[in-house]
Amino acid sequence: MHHHFYGAPVSSRKVEVLLDGHPLETPAEHRSLNAIRCRLEIEALASQRVLSSLRIDGHPVNLALPMPQARIFCLVEAESVTLADSTLLVLQQALQQTGHARECVETALTLVLINDMPIARELWWNLASQLKEPVLTLSLLPDDACGSPPSGASLSQLRRWQLEQVAAIIRTADDACDADSPIPLSNALENRVLPWLEKLSDLIGLWHDTLTAKARLAMHEKHSL
Repeated sequence: MHHHFYGAPVSSRKVEVLLDGHPLETPAEHRSLNAIRCRLEIEALASQRVLSSLRIDGHPVNLALPMPQARIFCLVEAESVTLADSTLLVLQQALQQTGHARECVETALTLVLINDMPIARELWWNLASQLKEPVLTLSLLPDDACGSPPSGASLSQLRRWQLEQVAAIIRTADDACDADSPIPLSNALENRVLPWLEKLSDLIGLWHDTLTAKARLAMHEKHSL
């Protein structure tokens, strides 16, 4: 089996494409990931909807980043939401931003240790600006978007706490940059930055999954009428 640069499969197996659980036919010459995503975008928009998630062979794709290349794949699953339902889109964007930041931190953990301090500091400073992005994205949500938080605090209060945590975490890692060794900075990334991103991802993921389930139920009921 071979593949082209942009991920077009060369296989006797047909690529299955699903949009909101329904099969979508794609011409044989339009089966690269970029072509399939474009077709999905068109079909969603034609129904006054917007793509909210995409999975390739079960693996989620960050829609905010370029499509993966040089991939052999068999199944593309996409979910869409109505244009009126901006909450899911905001949560999806925040989830993708958090996931991208986690990947960058995990990469930085190794790079910081194998480089000298001037380079390690630049790696961190380049990364630091990404940490606030998901929290700022969440600020676009109305207070009642995700129901009542278990803690009883409002969504706006949770966002303020998250921003305070971001500031404290960035300050901790920034202070570690004053050391002569990259080890304190690596420890700060592993013990402060990464756990915070993981907890934030779990929280956003819970909200997203709950609202996605509600949206699927509403769509199922609509098709059943």
